[in-house]
Amino acid sequence: MKPAKLWSWIIFAFGAAYFIVPLLATFEFSLRIRREGYTFDAYTSVFSDGRFQASFSYSLLIGVCAIIVGLLIVVPAAYYVRLRAPHLRPIIEFITLLPLVIPAIILVFGYIRMYNTSSALPLLGTNLGTDILLTLAYVALALPYMYRAVDTGLRTIDVQTLTEAANILGANQATIIAKVIFPNIIVAVLSGAFLTLAIVIGEFTIASLLNRQVFGVYMQNVGANRAFEPAALAVISFVITWGAMGMIQLLARFAPKTARRD
Repeated sequence: MKPAKLWSWIIFAFGAAYFIVPLLATFEFSLRIRREGYTFDAYTSVFSDGRFQASFSYSLLIGVCAIIVGLLIVVPAAYYVRLRAPHLRPIIEFITLLPLVIPAIILVFGYIRMYNTSSALPLLGTNLGTDILLTLAYVALALPYMYRAVDTGLRTIDVQTLTEAANILGANQATIIAKVIFPNIIVAVLSGAFLTLAIVIGEFTIASLLNRQVFGVYMQNVGANRAFEPAALAVISFVITWGAMGMIQLLARFAPKTARRD
C-alpha cells in the first residue's frame, strides 16, 4: 500500500472513531440499567412511556406539516427564479441562508413579540395558533436545506423545454409545476423532506419557548430526572437522523443522471 493511501485510511479511521466511539459508549451505557448484566429495559421503558409516544407523534405531525408548507413555498419560488428571474438567484440564496445566521432563540423571541395575545395576529392565544407558529418556525429553519435540494433538482432537468412543451399543450403554471416539474424533481424533494424531518425531530429551543411538547423537549425532561433512558433516547435520535441521511443517499442513487442545465 502506498504511503499516501495508508495515511488516508489512517485519517479516515480516526475520523470514524471520533463519531462512532461516543455513540457506541452511549449505547453500551444505555444497556446497563440493571447491575446483573446488559438489558434493553431502558428502551422498553422509553417506548412504553405515553409521553414518548405523544411527543414523537406530535413531532412527526409538525414535521409533515412543515414539509408540505415548505414545498408549497420553495418549489414555485425556485422554479420561477430559474425560469424567469435568474438575476434574483443571489438575493434568494442570501435570504434562504438567513436561518443559518440568525440563532433560533432570537427567531422565537421575535415570534413571541410579534404574535402574542396583544398583537394584531395573536397566534399564541390558542393551541392551534401556536402549532401553526411552530410549523412556520420549522419551515424557516429548514429553508436553507429545502431550497438547495429543490434547486439542485431543477438543475438536472431542462426547465425551459419542459415548460414550453406544457404551454403548447395548454397547461397553466399551476399544472406545469404540479404535473411536469414536481415529478421530475421528486428525488430532490424527498431529500429536502428528510432533512426537514431530521431538523424537526432534534429541535429543542423554539418548541421549548413556545411550550410545545415535541420530541426534543421530551428528551430534555427525561434527561433531567433519569440516567439510562436519556442515553437510550440519544441512540434512538441518532438512528432516526442517520436513517434520514441514509434514505437521502439511497434516493440519490436513483436520481436521473442528466446533464446539468444552467
